[in-house]
Amino acid sequence: MRPTELLLQSGVLPLPAFLPDGTRAVVRTLDSADLESVGIKALMVNLLHLSSSPGVNSISSLGGIHDFMGWQAPVMCDSGGFQVYSLLRENPSLGSIGSGGFSYKSASDGKKEMLSPEKSIEKQFRLGADIVFCLDVCTHPEDDAPAQRRSVELTVAWAKRCKEEWHRQIRIRKVGHQAPLLYGIVQGGSDPELRRECALRLQEIGFDGYGYGGWPIGAGGELVGAVGQFCEITPDELPRHALGIGSPENTLTAASFGFDTFDCVMPTRDARHKRLYIYKPGAPANLDFTSRGFIDYLHIQDTKYIRDKSPVDESCDCPCCRRYSRAYMHHLFQLNDSVAHRLATMHNLRVYTRLMARICELRA
Repeated sequence: MRPTELLLQSGVLPLPAFLPDGTRAVVRTLDSADLESVGIKALMVNLLHLSSSPGVNSISSLGGIHDFMGWQAPVMCDSGGFQVYSLLRENPSLGSIGSGGFSYKSASDGKKEMLSPEKSIEKQFRLGADIVFCLDVCTHPEDDAPAQRRSVELTVAWAKRCKEEWHRQIRIRKVGHQAPLLYGIVQGGSDPELRRECALRLQEIGFDGYGYGGWPIGAGGELVGAVGQFCEITPDELPRHALGIGSPENTLTAASFGFDTFDCVMPTRDARHKRLYIYKPGAPANLDFTSRGFIDYLHIQDTKYIRDKSPVDESCDCPCCRRYSRAYMHHLFQLNDSVAHRLATMHNLRVYTRLMARICELRA
């Protein structure tokens, strides 16, 4: 039985839920009221980027991430591990990965930094996130077997240290039942047995939920097999988070496997690049877990929309579709006006919250 909600320090999060990426404490072009108006219930922020600017100390001194953003609903916080890993993969001279954690040079000022499991958890507590993630070591699908094995060994060892630090933070902060949930991240590359081993070892430590990330999408845009396997090897009664699974079709498929929460930059980035999502006639009300190809993509810069009086999507109830035409949206993008980005982003996010509502109906 899949969980239907999460009881968090900032309130109840109904499941399933899509979390826009507010990487730097902002979902680009939108404010908190905009997000609420299209049904967004929670956000994802990133520890590494917030540590760089404005800094964890600054956010903590201002009351934590919720007060800082003016967002009082739940917030997940990424550990920052994937971002450091990506930085080092692109330029190995900037640092290294050792048993103690990530050692790297800041991309902004060249200052040497250390991100350990303990630091990652302590900083996420100071931010005040409702759900925090263990620091893990990601790998690229093309990495060899020894690299995948090392990733699992470090991920499990760091997960144990994260859990110990999580307990320590609860004690020193005396937060009790107000403590954030702690999620473990399953690694293993493309090796099913190694991934299974990682999941079992993490379950021996014990976490409130589990996440899957890295490279979940294949070369053709499809979900890789490990996405489904992840749900087979993690407890069905605990929440599962999909890091970076973004298209509506892939989100529906992942939900059918057993994922509960999702975050991705795709809908907001596509909106800013004039790519708007449209449900095909009858969707989402007629979707089931086998549905595919239920989304069309409207490229609003096309000249055919110059005199189009219809809304972006006739079936949509977002502020953009309730009030404005495709012609007006085309005009705004031609002007490169910020209102175009705002309205388009609200629309694309409403596509996802409507999809979450349909998935909830399918699970009932």
